[in-house]
Amino acid sequence: MKASDFILMLNKLNADFFAGVPDSLLAPLIDEVISRYGISKKHIVAANEGAAVGLAAGHYLATGSPAVVYMQNSGIGNSVNPICSLLHEKVYSIPVIFVIGWRGEPGVKDEPQHVFQGEVTLPLLDGMEIPYVIVSKETDDLSDAVKRFKSYIDNGKSVAFVIQKGALSNENKPVYTSDASITREAALEMILGKSGSNDGSDSGNVYVCTTGKLSREVFEIREKQGAGHSFDFLTVGSMGHSLMIAQAIALSKPDMKIFCLDGDGAALMHLGSLAVAGVQGSTNLVHIVFNNGAHETVGGVPTVCARLNLSKVATSLGYKFSYQVNSLEELPSVMNEIKDLEGPIFIEIICNLISRADLGRPTTAPIQNKNDFMKYLQGFD
Repeated sequence: MKASDFILMLNKLNADFFAGVPDSLLAPLIDEVISRYGISKKHIVAANEGAAVGLAAGHYLATGSPAVVYMQNSGIGNSVNPICSLLHEKVYSIPVIFVIGWRGEPGVKDEPQHVFQGEVTLPLLDGMEIPYVIVSKETDDLSDAVKRFKSYIDNGKSVAFVIQKGALSNENKPVYTSDASITREAALEMILGKSGSNDGSDSGNVYVCTTGKLSREVFEIREKQGAGHSFDFLTVGSMGHSLMIAQAIALSKPDMKIFCLDGDGAALMHLGSLAVAGVQGSTNLVHIVFNNGAHETVGGVPTVCARLNLSKVATSLGYKFSYQVNSLEELPSVMNEIKDLEGPIFIEIICNLISRADLGRPTTAPIQNKNDFMKYLQGFD
C-alpha cells in the first residue's frame, strides 16, 4: 500500500496529528508525513514512545480528535504506562491510533534483539485490550478496518495498525543532511585507538555501545584491528539504556575506565539518565554522545538535538567535565586530556549522517558477546 493512501485512510478516522519515534519498517509512512507536514504543529518526533502517547492525549483533549502514534514494536514497552493508566477506558477513555512496525515477526528473519519482541507484539496488544489489524504487502483496502475502528474510537478506545515488513511504499523520500564534517565511524576509530591501546588489552578500558549503526561500526573496527570483541558490550536493543549499563559497570569496576558510546536519539529517549549519571556518576565514567541531530539508523528523521548544545546540557546536569568536538582534528587532544581527569566526563561529537552502505552486522551472537565481555571484566577484580 502506498504511504499516501494509508495517510488518507488515517484522515478518514479524523486523524491529522502525528507523533512518534521512527522505525525502518515505517520509513515510507514517516517520509510521507515529513514531506507533508515537516516537523510542525501537525507532526512531532517525540523523545520516546510514551511521550508520544502523552502528545496524543493532549491533542485529543484540546481538539476531540484522535492522534496517530507511530513506533517500532520495541517501543511498546515505553508506552505501556500511559496506555494503561491514561488512555484506557477505565481511566480517561482517550483514543489513540497506533501504527506499529512489526520487527521480529515470527517466520520473518530479523536481528536477535527483535525476535522475542516480535513474538510478544500481538499478545501485548491483546493484553492492553487494543484491537488491531495487520497490514501486509497484499493489503490494498482498509475500508472495513476503518469502519470498525471508527466505532471503537468514537467510544474512547485505542486501535492499532500492525505493519509487516514491506507493507508500505513511498517514492517521495525527503533528503536528510547535515553540514558536520565528522563521520561517526572515523571518530570511533580514533576513540578506540586514543583512549587506550588498539586492542584494549593493557588499558583497562571497556566500551558500552548504543544500539544501531554505532554498534555495528564498533564491531567492524575491532575486526579490522584484529582485537577481538571482549572489550565492548554491544547494546543491540534497549535504546536509551546504554548509559545506565555503563554507570553500573563503572561503580563495580572502579579501577577501569568505562566509556559509554551513545547517540543523540538514544540519549534523548531517556534524558533523565544523564542527570543520574551527572549527579551520582562515577569518576571513571566517560559518556560520549555522537550528535548528528537525527535517528540516522532508521532513516535520518531529525531529532531536536540538532538545536541543542548537549555538552552544556551535561554541565547543567552535573557532569564534572564536558566537551564539544566539531572537527576530527580536535578529538585527539580531548581524548588525551581526559586520561588524567576524574569524571563523570561528557563528550559531544557533532557528526554527520554519513555511514557506509556496505556496513555489516555483528557476526557473533549477543550471548557470546555477553560471555566474552564478562570474562574480560572478571580479570579486573
